[in-house]
Amino acid sequence: MPTLLQTIAQARPLIAKARAGGATVGFVPTMGALHSGHAALMQSCRRECELAVASIFVNPTQFAPTEDLERYPRTLESDLEICRQAGVDLVFHPTPREMYPNGLASTFVETPAFSSILEGAVRPGHFRGVATVVLKLFAIIQPDVAYFGQKDFQQLVVIQRMVDDLRLPVEIRAHPTAREADGLALSSRNRYLNAHERSSAPALYQSLVRARAAVQAGLKNGDRVRQILRETLESTAGVVTEYAEVVDDRTLEPLDNLEGRSAIALVAARLGSTRLIDNLYLRE
Repeated sequence: MPTLLQTIAQARPLIAKARAGGATVGFVPTMGALHSGHAALMQSCRRECELAVASIFVNPTQFAPTEDLERYPRTLESDLEICRQAGVDLVFHPTPREMYPNGLASTFVETPAFSSILEGAVRPGHFRGVATVVLKLFAIIQPDVAYFGQKDFQQLVVIQRMVDDLRLPVEIRAHPTAREADGLALSSRNRYLNAHERSSAPALYQSLVRARAAVQAGLKNGDRVRQILRETLESTAGVVTEYAEVVDDRTLEPLDNLEGRSAIALVAARLGSTRLIDNLYLRE
């Protein structure tokens, strides 16, 4: 079983000792409720770094008052077993007080270019909470490499921009989205879906695949691609579309013409009380 660390005072000396011995420190930040997508990140970390560190912390500052902070699953025992199987050495599992000793409304970091679009528009303050907690975790763990899944694509862009702007000495490595056999992106929130909602949930991936096929067949018009995404989502029972967008993969700028651009499609939808997101590259 990996060593469980609950305080910064416990974590820093162990990591510093490993680094002094020449170890490359790899880091996988999570909110727990782990699944095989998280395990794939940890396995990559294990293969590529001498010290594999994961965090399990349900970050309160990235949840809006109307969101599911209290409902979010806490499954520490099974999470630790997944970490063990993936070969993680250390698991950092702090309390909110340990991470926010002066309260939740103290110092924060934000990437304004991405704060009010797509997920930022639907979840005001979300990316401020994400960027702040990731920066705190980077300051505590001081990783050489950090691993994130592509499923949360806008989060990945936000973190990479923060790292670039603040000149942080950490390499960000993205891992492809892990999926169920029917294409549904793995997510800790999938467990909230009832049987009917679960049968409709692959529509997100189906919309992305159809859009990609159209682009690969020669379609370049961004609005027509958005229409394909929405038509697929809105023709599926129980799916309520929040957004269906086609953007540049670095700037998240909406694209009217995909010619010569690295384009990615991003979708978000609700099924009952559960909110799901997904994405797929259309042109790379």
